[in-house]
Amino acid sequence: MGRLGFVSAGESHGPAEVCILTGVPAGLALTCEHISGDLLRRRRGYGRGGRMAIEDDAVRILSGVRHGYTLGTPLALLIENKDFDTWRPIMQPEPGALGGAVPALTVPRPGHADMAGAAKYAHTDLRNVLERASARETVTRVAGGGRRPPFWRPLRVTVRARVTRMGTTADSTPVDYLNPASIDWKRVGGLAGCVR
Repeated sequence: MGRLGFVSAGESHGPAEVCILTGVPAGLALTCEHISGDLLRRRRGYGRGGRMAIEDDAVRILSGVRHGYTLGTPLALLIENKDFDTWRPIMQPEPGALGGAVPALTVPRPGHADMAGAAKYAHTDLRNVLERASARETVTRVAGGGRRPPFWRPLRVTVRARVTRMGTTADSTPVDYLNPASIDWKRVGGLAGCVR
């Protein structure tokens, strides 16, 4: 298997969110139903707002799969934003929205990527940043990777993560990172194992 690649595209209130995966081996079973379970789990997660009642997060496979099996070519997944119709005058890709200029958002939100994105891309309208740096964008990450990507199951790949430091508070548990069995994953899942 080659190196897996991931790229996402789309704005929170734009037409859709798109995920493109490269390096997925040919011949692995993959259908929309394989992905839907993780998308449903995301919708039920902590901190869900009113938007989750609008979006159904239905995924469409656009390329890279034929008759339920991966082709080895880039895999493209599309999740349409149902809320786009409400935001069309402000977020449509075509020019001429609202019969002229759309009022710019110029006050950055604290704790968000607004200021950094404006500096990086020289945007004067922060909507160009906040539409991309939003919780909605995570739908592509779940569709493309999820808890256990369907195409990894036959390969017996397991992905795990843990927080080792938050600010000045660190987990001092000795770990041999070359030996994954040295980590007590049951303890990591509990609050007592996350941060001391």
